[in-house]
Amino acid sequence: METIIPRMVTFSNSSFFLFGPRGTGKSTLLKNTVKNALWFDLLDADVFQNLAARPERLTERINAEPKIRKVIIDEIQKLPELLDVVHRLMEERKELLFILTGSSARKLKRTGTDLLAGRAIMKSLHPFMAAELGEKFNFENTLNIGLLPIILFHPNPGQALRTYVSLYLKEEVQQEGLTRNFSNFVRFLETASFSHAAVLNVSNMARECGVDRKTTEGYISILEDLLLAFRVPVFTKRAVRGLAAHDKFFFFDTGVYRTLRPHGPLDRVSEIDGAALEGLVAQHLYAWCGYREDDSRLYYWRTRGGLEVDFIVYGPSAFSAIEVKNSRKVSSRDLRSLKEFRRDYPEAGCVLVYRGKDRLLIDNILCVPAGEFLANIHPDNRL
Repeated sequence: METIIPRMVTFSNSSFFLFGPRGTGKSTLLKNTVKNALWFDLLDADVFQNLAARPERLTERINAEPKIRKVIIDEIQKLPELLDVVHRLMEERKELLFILTGSSARKLKRTGTDLLAGRAIMKSLHPFMAAELGEKFNFENTLNIGLLPIILFHPNPGQALRTYVSLYLKEEVQQEGLTRNFSNFVRFLETASFSHAAVLNVSNMARECGVDRKTTEGYISILEDLLLAFRVPVFTKRAVRGLAAHDKFFFFDTGVYRTLRPHGPLDRVSEIDGAALEGLVAQHLYAWCGYREDDSRLYYWRTRGGLEVDFIVYGPSAFSAIEVKNSRKVSSRDLRSLKEFRRDYPEAGCVLVYRGKDRLLIDNILCVPAGEFLANIHPDNRL
């Protein structure tokens, strides 16, 4: 019997969008938590074709089920025209609760999400968090294959990741015509993997993949709209030093990053592992901010002089500075940036996350093993 792992996202009693990349378990979650719903799966060719030919069929199907109070439309971005029908049904039948899932916000941005503003809130589903997995969480394994539900328990996760990346690109990018030159986009993806967990330099990225800057910016937007990547801005509140201006860039899952990142004789394992670890921490903090729903935000801090703290979490329930070291040993010199940040912001809590096994207190800064740190990140807990 399949084991169902409870997720951190919470549902409301009103209509909502549930966004998340393919493979994060949106459909599985809804099938196990929302009972007696009328379901429209737009990945089903027959369902899609019937509704695409005449969107009003949605109204006819719902009206034919007078006892139904919950309606799920899976992958709504495949047919944004349905939003007009949904909006009208919300007006006419206030007892209905709509759940609209999506793995891309690109079409919806252009074609009518605003119609539902105030009537359907936005929710996000992320890859697993360590706290969701509990005893099933294995730090070293996760560092290699990531936390996508569709991958994590697959008998051959490496092959599943390669298939996931290729199929996702084919379905969401090539078939939807999101870019005119698909081969250029594929080459860009490899180039972008070198920017994972790094300060984003669009000009350098454009030069490396052989396309112009505007096209590269468009490719980055595609990744963000497909929820495959996110940016982390510089923390500038009450700044007393000159700070960097560019965002940092992350793929949404460390397993996807590793699959895209080339491996060869000239690629240092420590460099790849370091970016993977930082990305793993990033996706946990990003999910924590999303699930908290209290306007907590993720930043990083970098001075023009070269001091950098990997993550700053700032909001009503957190002000934390987190440095990540891909090392099994730490010393006082590894804490320099955190100590400088604490000098500017004495209100902040400071933590160093590393690959060792022991909790340490050095210069009044807590150093925590990475697996332990990740396992304790829970939306119900303050950072």
